[in-house]
Amino acid sequence: VQLQASGGGLVQAGGSLRLSCVCPRRTCSNNGMGWFRQAPGKEREFVAAISWRGGSSSYADSVKGRFSISRDNAKSTVYLEMNNLIPEDTAVYTCAAARSSYGSMNPEQYNYWGRGTQVTVSS
Repeated sequence: VQLQASGGGLVQAGGSLRLSCVCPRRTCSNNGMGWFRQAPGKEREFVAAISWRGGSSSYADSVKGRFSISRDNAKSTVYLEMNNLIPEDTAVYTCAAARSSYGSMNPEQYNYWGRGTQVTVSS
């Protein structure tokens, strides 16, 4: 199963980006989804998660109020809207499908991972 993430790029501080992740319907039709990121020299960290119906979401404290996760199951796509970006948001962002219908902050609760997309925020 290959999840396809896209939408990364280079943006100035204060700017916005919208990441997308397409997951085959047979895999993600009833799975929670999450976004994680990993900066150079740092461990992977949780960013945001959403339940399969989209009614429940959670965020890392560092992105609350700036990032928003959503999904369109008809398009098998999960989005991460990132606003007011800061240089500390620079990382490779990866989407993942959870083992259950709810998202989780714990990466061990995800069994399908996509290739990452690079986000670089310049000061």
